[in-house]
Parts: sequence; structure tokens; C-alpha cells
Amino acid sequence: MKTDHVSEQELINGCIDRKHKYQELLYHRYSGKMFAVCLRYASNYHSAEDILQEGFVKVFRNIERFRGDGAFEGWLRRIFVNTAIEHYRKTVQMYPIMDFTPLPSETTDLSALDNLMAEDLMNMLQELSQGYKTVFNLYVIEGYSHKEIADMLSITEGTSKSQLARARYLLQKKLQDLYKHSEENYV
Repeated sequence: MKTDHVSEQELINGCIDRKHKYQELLYHRYSGKMFAVCLRYASNYHSAEDILQEGFVKVFRNIERFRGDGAFEGWLRRIFVNTAIEHYRKTVQMYPIMDFTPLPSETTDLSALDNLMAEDLMNMLQELSQGYKTVFNLYVIEGYSHKEIADMLSITEGTSKSQLARARYLLQKKLQDLYKHSEENYV
């Protein structure tokens, strides 16, 4: 049985019935996308693998709770983001940053972004501290508000905002350095 020929609803029903072949098909269909989510939050590749495994265990244990109100992939994504946050909370102590005011920045010619590959951006994100990376991902990529992030991570909204500001500043600095480096190579 190939994953392409099985409908999403058939996969869900098969997993609800605890049929191993459907669980395997669901895993193969969504593991790549969910691993990318895990990598954005994890401190390293092995932690991302752990989060992926924990996430799928939760999916298979709770799949009957999917009500079909939204997209199944969105439901999965939320489970993996929450699993990553739980993993983060167990392994990392976040220290609040006192009122951080971002420094005015020079504008960077965005043509450097044209040459920036997704892998390079992922590497830049991975270089951030766990706290900065987590808040950045939750706010910028997942679209959570600072209040929601504060509740999820047991921090204040101000800490969430300052962590995001610092993450953006550091990423902007890395982009500027990359741009300067690429300009030097073309001169």
C-alpha cells in the first residue's frame, strides 16, 4: 500500500483503529515536514529526532481527538510545536532579559538574501540561543502572540518581546556579516 493512494481520512481512521500499517503510512507522509518543525526548535539534530518521536507517539495516542475543524496537517504541526516547547522547558532554563531596546540598524542591501539558501538561514537560526530561537520561531514562523508565547514558556510578555528583539538583532547582524563577506568575494 502506497501512501499516495490512501486518503487522509483513511489514514486517520486506520490510526484510530490502531492499525500499524496506517500508522506507518501516516509517519511516512508527514515525518519530513514535522522533522523540519522539530529542527527549528531543537538545539541539535538528535534532539529534533527525540522531539519527532515524542510527537508521533502523542499523535497516535490522541488521533481520535482530531475533530476535522481545520487541516489535519495543522493539527499535527501544533502537536509537534507543543512537543518541542515541552522538550525545551524540560531541558533549558530561560533567563529573562531586562528591557532590551534594539539598536538602530543600518539597512542591508537585501540582494544578499537572493543568494541565501534555506539551509544557511536554518544554520543562522540554530546558532541562536535556545530561548531566542524558540521565541523567534513561535512569533515569526508559527504566528503566536507575545501573550501566548509568555503563557507557553512561563515567561512574561516583556521577556518574550525582548527575546524576539534580540533574536532579530542577532539574525540581522549575521545577515549583514554574510552580505559583507559576499561583497568581499566579488570585489
